[in-house]
Amino acid sequence: MSEIIMSDIKAIKERHAVRNYKPDRIEKDKIACIIEKINEINSEGNLHFQFLENAGNTYNKLLNKVMGLSSAPSVIACVGKDNNSLDQRVGYYGEKLVLLAQKLGLNTCWANTFNRKNINAEVNDGERLVISIAIGYGKNQGKQHKSKSAEDVTEVEGTRPEWFDNGVEMALLAPTAVNQQKFVIKLRSDETVEFINNAGMLGEVDLGIVRYHFEVGSGISQIPAE
Repeated sequence: MSEIIMSDIKAIKERHAVRNYKPDRIEKDKIACIIEKINEINSEGNLHFQFLENAGNTYNKLLNKVMGLSSAPSVIACVGKDNNSLDQRVGYYGEKLVLLAQKLGLNTCWANTFNRKNINAEVNDGERLVISIAIGYGKNQGKQHKSKSAEDVTEVEGTRPEWFDNGVEMALLAPTAVNQQKFVIKLRSDETVEFINNAGMLGEVDLGIVRYHFEVGSGISQIPAE
């Protein structure tokens, strides 16, 4: 089994989306580690995530032209019972897998555009396939994108405690659709935190990712309510 010594904070700082992948297959011990985490996530989050070792034609040539994502060897299908909280929970728990992949020396890309007929995921009655995560060995390590400032994405009633700023620092490193960062993190006077989505439907997945990053930085659980 692969030994994991990297922290979530280090993984967040080092991880960038990668769109071009080598054909190399992921080693069995790393796959076992990913599947173990998926089983944990599915149990805790009431989800139906699936690791598909052979991505097949999930990311085809047309998609490569549209979004620049060349075929990754494997894919994680983010599936769950369809309800109002599903997208946020997919983002929150999916980002745990993305950071695990980084710790294992793998690369990832959140991909909403993919061939849903070819992914071969199991989607039961009442479930929805929300998004995919391409995973494998990248031809590069991706690159840092321009980020908004903490002031751009926060609203604070009263003073800003250190834990809040630490959470926002990590939230600003969260991957979002087209890197738009259309979210607001609001700190109320009673020190409760509200996450606001200004990006429509896809922004709910983003908000789940932002929640987990904020949790890592602040040390305060932000699990989305089911």
